Amino acid sequence: MARADNDLLAMALVGYEAEKAKIEAVIKDIQAQLGHRGPGRQKATAEGAVAPAKRVLSASARRKIAAAQRKRWAALRKSKSATAKAAAPKKRKLSAAGRRAIIAATKKRWAAVRKAAAKKTKKVAKVAPKAAAQKAATATAS
Repeated sequence: MARADNDLLAMALVGYEAEKAKIEAVIKDIQAQLGHRGPGRQKATAEGAVAPAKRVLSASARRKIAAAQRKRWAALRKSKSATAKAAAPKKRKLSAAGRRAIIAATKKRWAAVRKAAAKKTKKVAKVAPKAAAQKAATATAS
């Protein structure tokens, strides 16, 4: 049973590949009529006209072009580095006195926060200390 399935699939594959080849041939024909170039094809030209030959640069011309491009890039990099150095602000440094002032202000601020928090908790937690002491005394006496 599995053998028959494999044979059927193999035949289907062969049939689809044949259809694919026919479709590709039609596509190439249409592209040729439209003047599209495929890999390795010359440009489509008028009847009997010869396509212009590909321009080839000599090695010395390529060297000159490359040197000119390197020179342009070097000038661009140089101008970028000059503007970057000029634009970067000088880093500021905190003096010892300024640092001490900031520390003192921070400590003062936190002390006020702690004091406010302590006031809140004392009001809520303040429950007749004498009554609590009497309960504790009676509990130990019993």
